[in-house]
Amino acid sequence: MNYDQIFDKAIDRLHAEGRYRVFIDILRNKGAYPNARCFHGHNGPKPITVWCSNDYLAMGQHPKVVGAMEEALHDVGAGSGGTRNIGGNTHYHIELERELADLHGKEGALLFTSGYVSNDATLSTLAKLLPGCIIFSDELNHASMIAGIRNAGCEKRVFRHNDLAHLEELLAAEDIDAPKVIAFESVYSMDGDVAPIHEICDLAEKYNALTYIDEVHAVGMYGKRGGGITERDGAADRIDIIEGTLGKAFGVMGGYIAADRKVIDCIRSYAPGFIFTTSLSPVLAAGVLAAVRHLKESSEERDAQQMNAAMLKAIFAERGLPVMPSTTHIVPLMVGDPVRAKKISDILLAEYGVYVQPINFPTVPRGTERLRFTPGPAHTQPMMEELGDALVEIWERLDMELSKAA
Repeated sequence: MNYDQIFDKAIDRLHAEGRYRVFIDILRNKGAYPNARCFHGHNGPKPITVWCSNDYLAMGQHPKVVGAMEEALHDVGAGSGGTRNIGGNTHYHIELERELADLHGKEGALLFTSGYVSNDATLSTLAKLLPGCIIFSDELNHASMIAGIRNAGCEKRVFRHNDLAHLEELLAAEDIDAPKVIAFESVYSMDGDVAPIHEICDLAEKYNALTYIDEVHAVGMYGKRGGGITERDGAADRIDIIEGTLGKAFGVMGGYIAADRKVIDCIRSYAPGFIFTTSLSPVLAAGVLAAVRHLKESSEERDAQQMNAAMLKAIFAERGLPVMPSTTHIVPLMVGDPVRAKKISDILLAEYGVYVQPINFPTVPRGTERLRFTPGPAHTQPMMEELGDALVEIWERLDMELSKAA
């Protein structure tokens, strides 16, 4: 067995398909986001503008967050010291779970080390606790949700994206008394569209199903207090389990679920992904706690982000660039080819100091490769105008079609 040859072929396939991933070496400039320094492909740092961060509201740079983390570091040290059950259950964790439960109007919340782990651990454990469970999953659900459903080992039904008729057809085909979970997202991050939450809840009530929603691309950014699309649309009380991340709008790291006390107690007690993992550093928990509390009170960051997302979409459209329809803060630009997507990204970084990663298969289906821009509150109109001009120049250089003369 030639192991090296097998590994070489696996990597060669990615290169041949134009979807080998390159991690860009950068350092963000604290207090000056979206400005950063890039060390990729040249000697010494080069100034760049970041256009693809999931730190959507720049809370990772916020003085309250940084200050809270510094204070915690000097108060309790770096790590938690263990799992939640053995030495790692700090006061920061307890306070943060209380704030997250309150954010979503739920009885309790449970912290995980990442949004991926919270989805995987919760969905797999939930289904194992429900004998004969069937999970109904939107076809565009995140890889972490798919992993959790797969690890559950239960029956699953995949419904077409946001297709209520197809979901009802699948639900109606099952025994009304069989345990069921409908798993879906609020904001789908590659297209920027939103689920019909109330209509899905109507079907859940009609067919006796639990509801599980992934709000990772919405918490902090929608709703009066940042509770996500479920808060904005007045649907949080209709959802059984709300899952979110602490690494996007809240700017730090981690994941969580919010639900009633019985559900939280069961996941806490049975999920291996929670039980056997060292808990989040209290330094991280302190930073998130400051971010959640700030965004419950402040809409300034949310309003600026929405305004800038709308502005960037308009600038792209005016220049004839193939901006995809999106009702959220996500601004996807269709390319449709992995090699070209990577080429555009490389030119932007090398020649224009613009950092945006190409999005290729398996994150999106083949033939729908794109650039995904996430303008935040600190991106300025001149930055957007310069970005639009740069993209038009590259589109023309690569003989790509614009919808009208630029």
